[in-house]
Amino acid sequence: MAGLNSFLKIFMPKNRVFYELFEKVANNVEIMGSVLKDVVAEPDFDKRAALITKLEDLEHANDELTHNLFTELGRNFITPFDREDIHYLATSLDDIADYIYAAGKKINFYRVNPNDTGMQKFAELIEQGAAQVKIAVVELRDMKNMRNITEALVKINSIENQADDVFDFSIEKLFATEPDAKEVIKKREIYQVMEIVTDKCEDASNVIESIIIKYA
Repeated sequence: MAGLNSFLKIFMPKNRVFYELFEKVANNVEIMGSVLKDVVAEPDFDKRAALITKLEDLEHANDELTHNLFTELGRNFITPFDREDIHYLATSLDDIADYIYAAGKKINFYRVNPNDTGMQKFAELIEQGAAQVKIAVVELRDMKNMRNITEALVKINSIENQADDVFDFSIEKLFATEPDAKEVIKKREIYQVMEIVTDKCEDASNVIESIIIKYA
C-alpha cells in the first residue's frame, strides 16, 4: 500500500496546482465585480477610465491563469476531479472576467452615463455573484464545508433570477422613457452584457454542483 501511495504521489500535481490556479482566478473575478461596481458609481469619465484599465489588467491576468490551467490539464496524468469539469469551470470563470471587463469598457466606449437604475442594480448583483463564486471555488479544495458551497450556489442561482427581472424591467423602462434611439441601443447592449455576467456565474455554479455531487 505504501508503494502505491508513493507511486500516486509521482502523478499528483505538486501543491495541488489546480486548486491554487482556480483560487487565483476566482479572487480576481471577485475583485473585478467590486471594481465594476465602482465604475458605475463613478461620474467622472477619466476616473472611470482608470478603473476600466484596472479591469483590463485583471482580465489579462486571468487569461494567463486560464492558459496555465489548460497547460496543467495537458501535463498532469491525475487531476483532482474530471478533466471535463476542470475545463468547463476554467472556461466559465474566464467568461465571467471577460464579460465584466466588456461591460465596463462599453460604458466609456459608448459614453453612457452609468447613473442608471438598471446598471446600478446589475453592478450590485454582479458584485454579489462574483463574491459567491469565489466562496464556492475556495471550498472545492477540501469540500469539508459543504453548507458553505451549497449556500453559495443557491445564492448564485437567486442572483441570476434577479438579474433576469432587472433586465426585463430595465428594457421596459428604457423604451418607455428614453427618446434618443442611439441611447436605447447603447444601454440595451450594456444591459445585455451585464446580464450575461450573471449567466456565466450560474454556469460556474452548475459545474461546481456537478463536481460536489461526484466527489463530496
